[in-house]
Order: sequence, then structure tokens, then C-alpha cells
Amino acid sequence: MGNVLLDKLSEPTQEHGAIRYGDKLIRYQIVRRINDSNAKRKVLIKVHPDQRVVATVPNDATGDSIQTAMLKRARWIWKNIHDFKINQEHVMPRQYVSGEVQFYLGKRYVLKVVVDVDRRPSVKLKSGVLMVTLKQAAENNHLKVKKLLDSWYADKAKAVFAERLKEWVPKANWVKGVPPFQIMMMKKQWGSCSAKGTLMLNPHLVKAGKDSIDYVILHELCHIEEHNHSDKFWRLLGEVMPGWKDRKSKLDNMAELYLNE
Repeated sequence: MGNVLLDKLSEPTQEHGAIRYGDKLIRYQIVRRINDSNAKRKVLIKVHPDQRVVATVPNDATGDSIQTAMLKRARWIWKNIHDFKINQEHVMPRQYVSGEVQFYLGKRYVLKVVVDVDRRPSVKLKSGVLMVTLKQAAENNHLKVKKLLDSWYADKAKAVFAERLKEWVPKANWVKGVPPFQIMMMKKQWGSCSAKGTLMLNPHLVKAGKDSIDYVILHELCHIEEHNHSDKFWRLLGEVMPGWKDRKSKLDNMAELYLNE
């Protein structure tokens, strides 16, 4: 069953290739597209935020034709790999201390950690500040803060995803009733859809704006009708959400920050 990865819109494959750009070796993954009468007869190249390179090709494309297409775009491919690598180097692991930036529904909030022996541990969002209250100070404060934040994000995600799912199901007329969904922490996926139609959604996604959340949810709803990333799948997604590429691009650009722990 299909899934939405960090920005991965193609299914895993065992087929790979490689090209050289100067003294650099660029390895790439090959996904063969299921063709229909309207299928595009070209190689689609995508560089992902984790620096993977994926070539989506016609099902009958030869190795030579794929290699030729990749070589023509070698400079562009290497530039994107380099840019993503630079961006990733600037994303430092979180320390879970006051002053750090946290995200919720596409907005930035300053984290404030306070210790109050008279109050229960909690997380509250107020006036641009995400406040985490601890009962006592300790060397492992950062672990306690992370645990409280993870729980808070999971609770918010359940409510927000349920709301957005209810909003989009009527527009996905191939779906009968509101499908069940589960929250699952994932490092490289935003969501997935099981063979029985159960959606799995990453709680980190609640850090993104509703337009990005809607894109992931609709993407998974489309998999209930089309189980892989065929041309029919993309047409179905485009019919219901014509601007999905912009929503996806916005999510891709922020993926490293939203998933950073």
C-alpha cells in the first residue's frame, strides 16, 4: 500500500543506477511507472530532502535511456543534493530548553521551561509561547520536556487529524464513511494506508499548516482507491486538490525542522 514519506511519493524498489558528475558519484533509485494510454513517456527525476535521488520511468524504459536522462540533468541533480545537505547541517538536534523554537499548525512558538513544585507537569500554548511546566529540576530535564511535548503533540494530532479527515472525506466520494486512523511516530513517513483502509499518520505532521496536513490526508485517501502511485492515482489527487504540488512543496521545505528531535 502506498505511503507519504518525507517527500517521497514513489514506492520502494530494488532497482538502482549511478552516474558521475565530475568526480562525484550520484546513485539513484528507479521506480517503474504503470503505464496507461495517457502515460507520459519521460523520466521524472526527484531529489528528496534526505538526498535520495529517485527516477520515475515508463515501465518499459531501458537502462540506457534512463542513464541518458539522468546525465542530462546531472548538474541540476547535484545542486539539489548539495543544497539539501547544507540545509540539513544547519538543523541542530533539539536540547528542549527555554528559547528553542517549536512548531504547531505551521506557526513558530518559543519554548519556555519552568519549574514549579506546586503545579503538575503540563504543556500549555499561550501568547506565542509553548510553556512546559516541570515539578522539579533534574539533570534529565530535557528528557522530561521531550516526553511531555511528545504526548502533547500526539493528543493535538488526534484531534486535528480527525477534524481534517471529516472535512475531506465528503470530497473523496470513493471513500465510504470516515476511515479509521492511528497515530504513529515515524522518522521518514508522514503517513501510510493499510490494505484495509486504515490510515497511519505521523504526529509530527501536526506541526505543519492545515494545507499540508490536508495534502497528506487526501494523499492517503486516494490510496484507498488507487493502491500505488500510478498515473490514475495522481490524476485522482489532482482532481480533488488541484494545488497539491504547492502544498507538498511547502511541507517538503519544512520537513527537516518538523521532524527534528
